[in-house]
Amino acid sequence: MALQVELGVSTWLWTSPFRTAEAAGLFQKIASLGYQAVEIAVEDPKLLDVDIIKRELETNGLRAVVCGAFGSTRDLTSDDERLQATAMDYIKECLGIAEALDAGFFAGPMYSAVGKARMIPPEQRAIEWQRAVTNLRRVCELAAAKGLAIALEPLNRFESDLINNVDDVLRLIADIDHPAANICLDMFHMNIEEPDPEAAIRKAGDRLIHMQVSENYRGTPGTGNANWDAYRRGLEGIGYQGVVSIESFTPENQELAGAVCIWRNLAESQDAFARDGHRFLKGWSNDTVNTTANKI
Repeated sequence: MALQVELGVSTWLWTSPFRTAEAAGLFQKIASLGYQAVEIAVEDPKLLDVDIIKRELETNGLRAVVCGAFGSTRDLTSDDERLQATAMDYIKECLGIAEALDAGFFAGPMYSAVGKARMIPPEQRAIEWQRAVTNLRRVCELAAAKGLAIALEPLNRFESDLINNVDDVLRLIADIDHPAANICLDMFHMNIEEPDPEAAIRKAGDRLIHMQVSENYRGTPGTGNANWDAYRRGLEGIGYQGVVSIESFTPENQELAGAVCIWRNLAESQDAFARDGHRFLKGWSNDTVNTTANKI
């Protein structure tokens, strides 16, 4: 049985930060490779003209997914209220972009700054947790007013000390207590933090509204040691019908360079990464390859 999903790829695979001027050529390339969706990574909202981007999406028959970049200056859990305010202002802009592009939701690890990984006392952890809950409840209210959801993404322990796995994000969602709060899962982080990815996806259940994929080393799907069968079983088990999107990066990533730590090319070219990744995912989603053995 084939998964009822759309295949997508992140703009981060080619460029950072993404700019309006790149939309026409990049979206045409993405559509020509067979993708149905593009995950637009918003590093600087001021670099994006939503009218032009929406036109290019329509021209190329692509669905938009909008995700955020939460560097050190965007931190809803910071002791510095100015950084909390900066993060909230950025999220508001991203919600406006998601609304304009009919994306349906805004995704990312918006609860804290990426790369914030420390050993801190339980009392400080509790304070930061409550800041995340309070601020994200407000984000959910803003999103819902625009007809949007948010998709909170757990990050591995080297990139966050707050939300690392499905259990963490489900507890956060329970404390936020708002229907707009949902989940984005990323295979790269799951391959570090989840002993059983199938079980983790099943736990997420209908709260899972976006799925990001790559190999265990952030490389081209099908070229590493990720257990693709387990991910497929999990997605089938919850009847997932959203986008499955490749997320990886160029070595030139600016906002998150210190966190993603990609210092070299992971494929012969970024175009080859996207081409071969689509070939593998199309077979995987249509159950035409032995996903535990076949490699491109």
